[in-house]
Amino acid sequence: MSDLLERLRGRGWRMTSQRRVVAEVLDGDHVHLTADEVHARAAARLPEISRATVYNTLGELVLLGEVLEVSTHGRAKRYDPNARNPHQHLVCSGCGLIRDVHPTGDLLAGLAAGERFGFSVSEVEVTYRGLCPSCA
Repeated sequence: MSDLLERLRGRGWRMTSQRRVVAEVLDGDHVHLTADEVHARAAARLPEISRATVYNTLGELVLLGEVLEVSTHGRAKRYDPNARNPHQHLVCSGCGLIRDVHPTGDLLAGLAAGERFGFSVSEVEVTYRGLCPSCA
């Protein structure tokens, strides 16, 4: 389970009712919602929350490094609260479902020294694509 709310409180992030409800909507295991989905769920809890507030809050959370922005080909960006635990993503090419996965082994080892072109590689992003059980 994500610990987004605890991390934000620990940082002293000003927790208005609007910000809190956005963080609560995002907090959870394997949550990868679009901004519109975050807004719809937040509005169910706090009807007066505006779409602009949701977008601004998501932007702040991304800038803080507390939420990851996940882009998938041709689909709306999604927001991942699992920013502290290294992981990769498994994306359904049919419905766009995203799941966190934790492959074993050193992902950097798959990139031969000759393919690094002198880069000092500090991070690897891998996206696995396929069809989820519902779309298969």
